[in-house]
Amino acid sequence: MKNIFTSLTAITLLLTTSLLAQNSTGEENGSRRFWQANLPGGNYVVALSTISSVSKHSYVIDGSLKITEVVIDTTGNALARFYYITPLTGDSPASGITERSKELLEKAGERSGTGTSTLVAKQYPTTTHAKTVEFRISDEEDLDQLLNSVRRSWMNNSGKKFTIAE
Repeated sequence: MKNIFTSLTAITLLLTTSLLAQNSTGEENGSRRFWQANLPGGNYVVALSTISSVSKHSYVIDGSLKITEVVIDTTGNALARFYYITPLTGDSPASGITERSKELLEKAGERSGTGTSTLVAKQYPTTTHAKTVEFRISDEEDLDQLLNSVRRSWMNNSGKKFTIAE
């Protein structure tokens, strides 16, 4: 009977550990010529030698959503976008508020180092991208970790496997 309880305890511990691991973000060494992302929305693999740029930027869609995205541009035909969405409040610079409020926002932006007048606004679907592979990331910290992973992998020419598990 004691062996059964010990076995059940071990199985419970393994299942709990497995479930906790599924809710994590991490990076491990991968094939030395590739960077790969395993994400809740799918998988992406790119040859390091084909990456031409890696960037992160933010913009506003329809005055109601702020998009922060990481873009991996390659010598191939498709662009990879990994993005995080934040709803904007009525006080955002792109939502049609009064000129005085815009001035106050710009002054606050100057003090904090955020140029609100340079935040790009896009209108969906007019300014969406053709030939784009897109992944939505549910946590901005995970997006930053993805950026750091692909940037390090590309710049150091060392393959990595980046994972965000559900």
